[in-house]
Amino acid sequence: MPTRRRKHAGSWRGRRVAPGARANLAITVSRSYAGAPIKLPVHVWRGKKKGPTVFITAGVHGDELNGTGVIRELILDPPFKLAAGSLILVPVLNILAFDRLSRYSPDRRDLNRCFPGLSRGSLTSRLARAVQDNIVARSDYGIDLHTAAARRTNFPNVRADMDDPETAKLAELFGGEMIIDTKGPSGTLRREAGESGCPTIVLEAGEVWKVEPAVVEYTLHGIESVLAGLGMIEGKIRKPPFRVVAEERKWIRATAGGFLQFHVRPGDMVQKDAPLATNTSLVGEIHNVLTSPDDAIVLGMTTLPAVLPGDPVCHLAFPSRGTFKRAERALGKLSDSHVLVRLHEDLGSSVLVSEKDPE
Repeated sequence: MPTRRRKHAGSWRGRRVAPGARANLAITVSRSYAGAPIKLPVHVWRGKKKGPTVFITAGVHGDELNGTGVIRELILDPPFKLAAGSLILVPVLNILAFDRLSRYSPDRRDLNRCFPGLSRGSLTSRLARAVQDNIVARSDYGIDLHTAAARRTNFPNVRADMDDPETAKLAELFGGEMIIDTKGPSGTLRREAGESGCPTIVLEAGEVWKVEPAVVEYTLHGIESVLAGLGMIEGKIRKPPFRVVAEERKWIRATAGGFLQFHVRPGDMVQKDAPLATNTSLVGEIHNVLTSPDDAIVLGMTTLPAVLPGDPVCHLAFPSRGTFKRAERALGKLSDSHVLVRLHEDLGSSVLVSEKDPE
């Protein structure tokens, strides 16, 4: 990973944020058709002691609001006192898409495929460059908060390049049960930030257009654990009841058009050949049953029961057999009040699950 000279987290184009202080700032990222400036809201929070700078961003896709709810909670009702280092909090990164509550920017581009961006490129590329120069360039570490795409939901999982020691450390400090080991596609914020010397992880959790309480709680616990591990706050590093680091994933897709009868929820652990969904006609005639190709954990799934051939239905992660069994045992010991159990119930409320075995 390259070394670099970072910009100072306390200096923002003539405005200074002193140690121990907090400030709301705005970065001009573009202009409207009328020529008015379009500004990106940023909250800077500095501890009194020296320490690392961490950016926490949400809304790379303008319809993914769970992370926005998390960052607003950190700003409005922080659950900890920042003792050292600095936080750069960006509730909505793609302010252009947020104005339309859309995944994509007005020029129909995906911001999370445009990093590090070009100052003279497309509208979205210019926004990416502004984020790279003003947010990433000031940071030692990054946490980027996402949800599933429209008509899907995700069980919380951290995406990280586990081949990089600093990124792996960050992912483990978050304390999540599911880590997906991947560099990420070219042009994503986490990959380009990492390659520029700022190790960055992504949390995927929940649905678009919502702020889900259990997702917010879970994410705040993870952020607190990271900051405690980096020596920025007092607190304990979160120890998950189990941990799965999965390299292999697969979307199970519909092979025929029809209406789905679901048999699993996000976060379920399914054994090889277990039914995932039964595809039927509108009057209940069975077309086929989709099953798991191996022991797996349901990372995410569609919330739309009507499907066409090839539509994604269930996103599965495949741990080793030993890890799968350990995770299964650990889940069985959790109390109903545990955030993981409540997440399982809450995210499952987006789909109607039938316990009846398909005939």
